[in-house]
Amino acid sequence: MSTLTISQRKKHGVTHFIPGLLLTGVITGFALWAGSFPRVAGAGLSALTLAILVGMVIGNTLYPSLSRPCDGGVLFAKQHLLRLGIILYGFRLTFTQIADVGASGIIIDILTLSSTFLMACWLGQRVFGLDKHTSWLIGAGSSICGAAAVLATEPVVKAEASKVTVAVATVVIFGTLAIFIYPMLYPLLQHVFNESTFGIYIGSTVHEVAQVVAAGHGVSPVTENAAVITKMIRVMLLAPFLLLLASRVKQLAPAGEAHGKITIPWFAIIFILVAIFNSFHLLPAVVVKSLVTLDTVLLAMAMAALGLTTHVSALKKAGVRPLLMALVLFGWLIVGGGLINVAVHHLL
Repeated sequence: MSTLTISQRKKHGVTHFIPGLLLTGVITGFALWAGSFPRVAGAGLSALTLAILVGMVIGNTLYPSLSRPCDGGVLFAKQHLLRLGIILYGFRLTFTQIADVGASGIIIDILTLSSTFLMACWLGQRVFGLDKHTSWLIGAGSSICGAAAVLATEPVVKAEASKVTVAVATVVIFGTLAIFIYPMLYPLLQHVFNESTFGIYIGSTVHEVAQVVAAGHGVSPVTENAAVITKMIRVMLLAPFLLLLASRVKQLAPAGEAHGKITIPWFAIIFILVAIFNSFHLLPAVVVKSLVTLDTVLLAMAMAALGLTTHVSALKKAGVRPLLMALVLFGWLIVGGGLINVAVHHLL
């Protein structure tokens, strides 16, 4: 383990990341250019969606032969540029907008998270015959924040690497489908949701942060803002979720067995702080505009990286039973999550 870490560190100079960042940058440039055409934008293909689509096409055709030199930069964009993009997204928002999501958004997130995870625990072990670790990992990925939640849950439950791969694959598959399904659902649900509440619906039910951004962006800026705020609240629930799960793991574990560490999603907290800072309008408008432009580029690069690492082979690796379970959870998030949203908005 230590030998691998040392060898990885030796490779992780600046040049290690350049090829992958250049590739995601080229895809981003094309996506921003193509997304500027009215006909393309009118078809619901935003720059972020285009970046994912182009990334997926290249990822399943040319990228396997480019992956060796490009993986470092692509993974850097997928993980670190995404988090930086989400933090800078706070400059698009104000505390008033966060407050607009309010108690209803928090309640919806808690209800959606808890119902989805409990359903995963029951379905995984009782219906699909999966082990508890696979059920927990898929449940965490579906109910909270996708691959990030899977990776944060892994050290707590001490799951095998193969089970983590399966869980991440299900998140990528159904979360990617969500990017295209939700914008198509909005015209059908306009009598139930407005742009803002539909954003809360997206943020409370779509798997990954990147997927939430893309799905919300495909509807409207108002929807995107509400979706991101709701999603960040949901991401921040990862910390108490992991504490509760760690407590449960401790109860089930043999006496004296060591327990894993808990990861806190700091980027979600910093995002909220940046939005609150932006509410005071302390920076000149031109600076804020530049930061928003930079944010769009960073998010598009993260989307391109997400597309590049979304492989059709993930379907084969996941297997049938985990995919079926994740499909049922995906259906619950769309239908059950929608009902939770409607009920809470109606009652509050």
